[in-house]
Amino acid sequence: MLDGLRRVYGATVAVDRVDLTVAQGELVALLGPSGCGKTTTLRMVAGFVPPSAGTVSIGGTNVTRAPPFARDTGMVFQGYALFPHMSVADNVGFGLEMRRVARAERQRRIAEALRLVRLDGLGDRRPAQLSGGQQQRVALARALVVNPKVFLLDEPLSNLDARLRAEVRVEIRALQQRLGLTTLFVTHDQEEALTMADRLVVMNGGRVRQTGTPEEVYERPADLFVAGFLGRCNILRGSVERPGVFRAGNAALPCDGGAPGLRSALVIRPERIAMTHAGMPASGALPGRVAMVTYLGGLTDWHVRTDAGDVLVTRPTPDDADPLRQIAVGDGVALDWNPAAGRLLPDHPDL
Repeated sequence: MLDGLRRVYGATVAVDRVDLTVAQGELVALLGPSGCGKTTTLRMVAGFVPPSAGTVSIGGTNVTRAPPFARDTGMVFQGYALFPHMSVADNVGFGLEMRRVARAERQRRIAEALRLVRLDGLGDRRPAQLSGGQQQRVALARALVVNPKVFLLDEPLSNLDARLRAEVRVEIRALQQRLGLTTLFVTHDQEEALTMADRLVVMNGGRVRQTGTPEEVYERPADLFVAGFLGRCNILRGSVERPGVFRAGNAALPCDGGAPGLRSALVIRPERIAMTHAGMPASGALPGRVAMVTYLGGLTDWHVRTDAGDVLVTRPTPDDADPLRQIAVGDGVALDWNPAAGRLLPDHPDL
């Protein structure tokens, strides 16, 4: 689909040699921080931004120089981009009218698109008469009604509150799977990407840092940027002292593999760490002292100071019978993990 795609603005390289193939019916999320090039990539696919180099192909056809209306794409914008003076039905049917679809066929397809997004009976309303979630569904219907070969979503949930965002996220994913839509989705929200995508493309500085399933990218990040961007992690810097032992500061930590002597970072997800009172440590456990406890509802965070550095531990919020319930700020604790739960990566001081 994308082959060597590149976009340069003066001396700034916004997108640098992106290669990507999206399979039929697959939802691929472009994920990364602001300014990483994900939206520019999506807009090049849509035809709104011409690439400086590389090609865009849809359904085996090179559309790199084709105008947006000739690409068989349907796009949902971050701000919805609905026409306020037009009815819901007219907004949904705008693309069909531009394609000179006959009136009867246009009305049939508008009705079907509104039914798909559960807006039956609201076709005569104006956008201002709808809630944020309903306006989002109008934008979805407008993109769907043209029967696109590729469905493009540019941070479509960013204007919704947290509860509504979670609901619409499920609806979009269910609709995409039911219709078998080939979809490219831009987001900076990690939870959105993890829960919606078949594959993630993590970008930074205009380049692709890693591509893989959500599980692959989360569990086996390719570098420290991916590890730190996707979810939360502990990054402990040091080196492999000998097989199975990682030296960070004054602490010897369990690890899996690695070349002795090389400067490395041991990455451990906070939910992979077991914690007990200091009075009953497991063999080889890392001692520390709790500096902060943060209640998050279903989860609780413990921030622990150790000789290896500060370590974050996340566990399901314990009930009254769980010994973790009694661990408070100032308490001594012991931390332990399966060596396979940690990942050794090359150390980069700037990450």
